[in-house]
Amino acid sequence: MAQNPLVLIPARMSSTRLPGKPLADIAGAPMIVHVWRRASEAGVGPVVVAADTAEIVAAVEKAGGRAVLTRPDHPSGSDRIYEALQQADPAQAHDVVVNVQGDLPTIDPACIRAALAPLAEPAVDIATLAAEIHREEERANPNVVKLVGTEIAPARRRALYFTRATAPWGEGPLFHHIGLYAYRRAALERFVKLPPSPLELRERLEQLRALEDNMRIDAEIVATVPLGVDTPEDLERARQILA
Repeated sequence: MAQNPLVLIPARMSSTRLPGKPLADIAGAPMIVHVWRRASEAGVGPVVVAADTAEIVAAVEKAGGRAVLTRPDHPSGSDRIYEALQQADPAQAHDVVVNVQGDLPTIDPACIRAALAPLAEPAVDIATLAAEIHREEERANPNVVKLVGTEIAPARRRALYFTRATAPWGEGPLFHHIGLYAYRRAALERFVKLPPSPLELRERLEQLRALEDNMRIDAEIVATVPLGVDTPEDLERARQILA
């Protein structure tokens, strides 16, 4: 199927554990600029930052990128990128929207490209990523979201559920869900118009809203999980990696 992706990066200044993190300095550049660079290096389409403050817009534009200012009160990154989509592509030229989280400054551009692969199957509404868990302590960690899915190819799973619990039970691999999504444009519009679902609220996992509405999510299996910067310790690790 023909694909014309647009990459959108939601970024907001308010963070409970690391306030102002989009503008945190890493190797001489704000974190959001590093994410914009990695997304640009993926080469899948134009990249636009969806910011909630003028300071983020200014930082991205200073680096040569494009950013749009969105409402500060969006409940989720998906809602933010949907508003940004209307601003960045009012003519609806792009049929796929890639949502790259704004706190992944070390993400491998190849992972962003990999997220598009499941959309070659017409029945897939949303594509995402996962990686096999190899560290024992992550198996029971509720901050490590697990993908429960059925194998449909050697490096692909059709999502049946996402959970913070250790699942599925029994012998076999567990998969760490990576919160990077590639939506068909129509699927994103459908998703943001749905109310939060019961399982979404219980697990605090937005993607369950899509599954509860019978949307199909397929995950491409990649080798590693990118570093998400949520704490001062994560920020220091990112600085060491990108030094």
